[in-house]
Amino acid sequence: MAAAGVVVTGLPAGVGSSFAYASDSHRPDNAVIVWDRNAQTAIWDVARQQPQVQARSFAMVHGAVYDAVNAIAGSPYQPYLTAPAVKGNASTDAAVATAAFRVLNALFPAQQETLKTQYDESLAAIPDSPAKQRGISVGDQTAAAMIAARQNDGAFGSQTWPVGTQPGQWRPTPPTMANDGAWVGYLKPFLIPSGSMFRTSGPPALTSRQYTRDFNEVKTIGSVTSTVRTADQTQAAIWWHDRHLAEWEIKRQLATSQRLNTLQTSRMFAMVDLAEADATIACYNEKAAWTFWRPVTAIQLADTDGNPETVADPTWMPLLVTPPHPDFTSGHTCFTAASMSALRNFFGRDDISFSGYSADSGTTRYFRGFSQAIGEVINARIWGGIHTRTADIQGAKIGAQVTTYMVGHYFRPKR
Repeated sequence: MAAAGVVVTGLPAGVGSSFAYASDSHRPDNAVIVWDRNAQTAIWDVARQQPQVQARSFAMVHGAVYDAVNAIAGSPYQPYLTAPAVKGNASTDAAVATAAFRVLNALFPAQQETLKTQYDESLAAIPDSPAKQRGISVGDQTAAAMIAARQNDGAFGSQTWPVGTQPGQWRPTPPTMANDGAWVGYLKPFLIPSGSMFRTSGPPALTSRQYTRDFNEVKTIGSVTSTVRTADQTQAAIWWHDRHLAEWEIKRQLATSQRLNTLQTSRMFAMVDLAEADATIACYNEKAAWTFWRPVTAIQLADTDGNPETVADPTWMPLLVTPPHPDFTSGHTCFTAASMSALRNFFGRDDISFSGYSADSGTTRYFRGFSQAIGEVINARIWGGIHTRTADIQGAKIGAQVTTYMVGHYFRPKR
């Protein structure tokens, strides 16, 4: 890992280079960044949504924001849902604030007072004018389109993970013994035609060499008492497990360090957040298809798996608390591979440095580029003892496939 920052002096064709940097390129108060922070406050700081739920909320916010900014810019890119007609000048900042506020208010009606205060502050900073009113109107329209599109999308459904009793089948894990999030696999995707579009061939057979390798690796390095896991690996496992996702900071950091204007920022945030959401849906659809047991269950019950190369340890526990859903595939690697591959596509290069801080680990981790981050999260979930390597690798493949589909079908330049 490297701490040095790299500043891109130009973006590749089709990404944003055909548009001159706007006057707000260097401003710390880029409206898209401001409202991404406000979204984080609502989604995480107050509502405490878990990553698989956060993904839907952020995607709704930034899909609406992107459509508003793109419409005011003259629709140089494909709209996501809608491109309201704009007659005359319109305030982009008013549109961003309105689109984000309306979506967040619909998602979190209990936070209406705080959200309205943030919205009023944003509008107060914009001089009253017909352009301001036109911006508000555009934001209202794109938010309404997003809210309507996500009605009855399957969010917060009643599905639960089936609890198995046979070798290889998922069951609740200690210490929480929870069963949560199964509805995500049945959620209506934002981009891909179906959550099952990237179905894999499933986890390896319990008696296979691959399963044996996966089992022994996570048993050795992922244990809470592991003697082979390094201090840096322990920190990485905790850093990547932080529910206050560093990806939020990374996204905003890149928008600032790479001097993106409001249009470029809105497009980049939408690409990242919608890809993350659909990768999460596809991952949970995989989990529902295979309902494969977690390492803690596999290791404690290895005497039942029919594999003479796996040895049971009834007292084994992982470094991290195991999330309340099946192993295959890894949600975090699906999510991170989607976001990092979206960023790599947006910037047209892989070697942009960035960093992120985790309060859980008390550390900042530095990355030389997007592929390095994907590689580290694959390892980190094993170091934490909560996923097998196959689940991580297959998850990362799904995330990359979602991004590839998105790039071919959405957010493309129209000129």
